Amino acid sequence: MSIEEQPATQPVEEYIFTRTPLQQLIEIHNLITFHYFEFSKDYEFTGERHNFWEFLYVDRGTVNVTVDHTTHTLQQGEIIFHKPNEYHSFCALQGKAPNLIVMTFDCHSEAMKHFEDQVISLANEERNLLAMIVEEGRQAFQFPCGHPMIRRSNAPIGGEQLIKCYLETFLIRILRNHLVAQPSPTKTLSSAARENISDDLVRQIMAYLEEHLADMHTLESLSQRFLISKTRLKDLFKQQTGHTIMEYVMHLRMEHAKMIMREETANMTEIATRLGFSSVHYFSKSFKKKTHMSPTEYARTVKARIRN
Repeated sequence: MSIEEQPATQPVEEYIFTRTPLQQLIEIHNLITFHYFEFSKDYEFTGERHNFWEFLYVDRGTVNVTVDHTTHTLQQGEIIFHKPNEYHSFCALQGKAPNLIVMTFDCHSEAMKHFEDQVISLANEERNLLAMIVEEGRQAFQFPCGHPMIRRSNAPIGGEQLIKCYLETFLIRILRNHLVAQPSPTKTLSSAARENISDDLVRQIMAYLEEHLADMHTLESLSQRFLISKTRLKDLFKQQTGHTIMEYVMHLRMEHAKMIMREETANMTEIATRLGFSSVHYFSKSFKKKTHMSPTEYARTVKARIRN
């Protein structure tokens, strides 16, 4: 067929696609401050007020938080929200050195009204999201973050956007799970019961590990104690906590070591022995791997904070 004989090309019918704008329930505009504090056992913050949102989460210990003329006692795992221009202060309680996450940010979304005057005990999913925010924050900004926050030159790509996404997700999850009534998804009784049993079992294991930090734990010994197969134990613990059991034990030991340094006058050999390390050298090596400073360097920074 010659070129002249070829049929003319039929015009392509143009299809118009309708765009659906996605609704924004909560939108974070700016971060102002972002801290993971490890305070001394007698720490007291005299108070402040500012024109942006703040939350304080207790990762370890107990604190008294005063809001205007009301005082709340927050335990480990609890979070309190301060609305803009609300006066607030806090202090450590019971001679325990607290670990706190404090974050301040600009958000003008109407849904933030649900967070006013709220003290909430976070679920596992929400605590995991908060851990992801802290991890991205450590990589994106110089820690501990001062004001103004200083960006790291070697920060992973997209880190700041992930902080925004994780923080918005974190707040929406709290709204769904604690603050706004909504129909429960359909779920069979048996599957709901299984989930509750799994949650309870992991909590029991975590409590046992914290009470027996100096013991040598193995999958074999734990599976026998809690009457569960090693494979199921390993999978369930990882699923619920995001860590292997050995990773979790090491994390507990390092956090407890830091707490001892902030609350007591024990030397490094005593701390290593109390936490089940075979030698002070192994303890120091593990501590530096976890915190990027030696135990002596950490103890020095604690003393510096107490002087201030």
